[in-house]
Amino acid sequence: MPDPVAFTDPENWSGGFYELALRIGDRDDERLQHAMSALWSAAAIAGCYGSADQEPADQESLPATVAALRKFGHLRGTVRLPAGRPIVCGCLAFRYDDSPDWLTFYLPLGALARVDRQVGGYPFSPDSGPASLAWRSPLDAWLAQIANKVFGEIDFQLGLIGFELDGDRLAANLNGTAPEQRWVGYLLPVDGQLLYAPANR
Repeated sequence: MPDPVAFTDPENWSGGFYELALRIGDRDDERLQHAMSALWSAAAIAGCYGSADQEPADQESLPATVAALRKFGHLRGTVRLPAGRPIVCGCLAFRYDDSPDWLTFYLPLGALARVDRQVGGYPFSPDSGPASLAWRSPLDAWLAQIANKVFGEIDFQLGLIGFELDGDRLAANLNGTAPEQRWVGYLLPVDGQLLYAPANR
């Protein structure tokens, strides 16, 4: 039976990433580290490893640090979903000279589909529209709870929840409020609170 926590099964990492992306702010190693530490705790990520080519027992455990992220590109572990099933997960950062730091926590769709048949061929299957909200909404709500816990530790600028997110493009089109028709979930800081506008498409 396929194991959704097996690092060395490439099918677990296939299909793209379902993400919680956080715009942390201007490039700053200390703020990014603070956000990473808060994320690891909030999501209760088990382990931290640099390679998907070896099982955790066969590689060195790493600290969840900016230095480790810089060295390996992705940091990987396992996480227990709201329904109780553990799957592989990962973390990466997008850092460009003229853009704010983004920190992304992701769940590979290959592993997600192994623990929930509703995921199917999302986002390319015929039932990937509003019907997919049946499994996306509870998953999104859990990711929003993680974001809220992180926000309690560090006041990031924006959070997004969805598939393979282009954070800078989505942020540029916001104008301070989430759109009425939403393929992704939005987490907007308002007066010191995080306002969650869930996906509705």
